[in-house]
Amino acid sequence: MSDGLLTDEAIRTATDEDWPHIWPFFAATVAAGDTYAYPEDLTSDEARALWMRPAPGRTVVLEEDGRVLGSATMGPNRPGRGSHVGTASFMTAPDARGRGVGRRLGEHVVAWHREQGYRAIQFNAVIETNTAAVGLWRSLGFRIVGTVPWAFDSASHGLVGLHVMHLDLKG
Repeated sequence: MSDGLLTDEAIRTATDEDWPHIWPFFAATVAAGDTYAYPEDLTSDEARALWMRPAPGRTVVLEEDGRVLGSATMGPNRPGRGSHVGTASFMTAPDARGRGVGRRLGEHVVAWHREQGYRAIQFNAVIETNTAAVGLWRSLGFRIVGTVPWAFDSASHGLVGLHVMHLDLKG
């Protein structure tokens, strides 16, 4: 691990035992106020209910040497007639950023949606100033299909736009 890149990492379905490891970086990410519109006063139980998705969705963790470095949720973007399009959310532990955690989770999420027969993946709210995420999703084939102006009140940048990003899985 001298170069800081992931070595013996594993992505697996998250369990209840993982939540105490996810909660600290979930809480820190939300508190930073720059990437998620979750309420800042969520309790651990409220956050767990939002993050740990039941079937047909899925929540995973990326683990290295027994330590959870990141997590992703995935599943249908909408119920019923919108359930053929998937969505996902991602969080990485602050001290694991820049090590490829988001890319590995993103690749996993795209593969999972393909395996499950989804037609596309839609991210509903990628904050336009989150250039690392926008660049990552573009590198995985997502495109920006629209931007909702001033839809997010960023702690660092004030009112900024939310990108809707889309990846066609069947085209």
